[in-house]
Amino acid sequence: MILDAHVHLFSPEIILRRHELVAADRTFAEMYSDPAARMATAEDLLGDMDEDGVDVSVAMGIGWSDPGLARESNDYLSDVVRRHPGRIVGFGTVNPAGPNATKGAASDAANEVERCAALGLRGIGELHPDTQGFDIADPAVMSPILDVLKAHDMALTLHCSEPVGHTYPGKGRTTPDKVMGLVAIAQGVKLLLAHWGGGLPFYALMPEVAEALSDVYFDTAASPFLYDRRVFEVAQNVIKPSRILAASDYPLMRHSRIRKQVERADLSAPDRAAVLGENAARLFGLKLKT
Repeated sequence: MILDAHVHLFSPEIILRRHELVAADRTFAEMYSDPAARMATAEDLLGDMDEDGVDVSVAMGIGWSDPGLARESNDYLSDVVRRHPGRIVGFGTVNPAGPNATKGAASDAANEVERCAALGLRGIGELHPDTQGFDIADPAVMSPILDVLKAHDMALTLHCSEPVGHTYPGKGRTTPDKVMGLVAIAQGVKLLLAHWGGGLPFYALMPEVAEALSDVYFDTAASPFLYDRRVFEVAQNVIKPSRILAASDYPLMRHSRIRKQVERADLSAPDRAAVLGENAARLFGLKLKT
């Protein structure tokens, strides 16, 4: 089974409003102010999945700053999942920094997570703490959301960045030291750290970090823009191969490019199959295809 664990979709209406939304939403502006940055609908994705031999994709929006745009995106993704069962797993998104985020009662964001669960979405992501403006390690902000995720067995994908290296749109300050703060309070949640967790797996050479990350997953979104293929070889010796999820960050790149990087890496055949799809299929309770 070939599964892409991290792709982004937008409704045709949002794509048509691109210029307007660049001025209205901080996260959207960070990622899509450049007209060359490609946006894709479900139909675009399905066509490319067929060409690249991808069985299932995990589709999400972005970490919208505006809660109204998050809800609009969630409605679109839930409709996509209904129209294409078995091909697309949907993730909703929320802004934890929205109204009532730090109050004792369930936050508006937590209520939206509840709605996403009712819509048939399987997780929340990709959250962008820097542009959304919240502290991922603040229990007052995160606990209401994490509690709902645990109650519905939903996953959480977090946008992570490296503390060193070249800059690019979306690179921020959610670096491994910050991410560990979320790991500490997200016990029991299916936590997926995007972009190799900003390099967090390599800190698992420290025993206490390895223990903390024992139930955390890392996706490979945009990996060829960040690392050469040896990242898979190094990572498998630090974290378990069962914790690595092949992902493209489509439409930033096609899944075929990630698959080529995995296939060229020095991985055993079983580990390669696990990374390319079996790990994610088990995580989301999907029937494995042979």
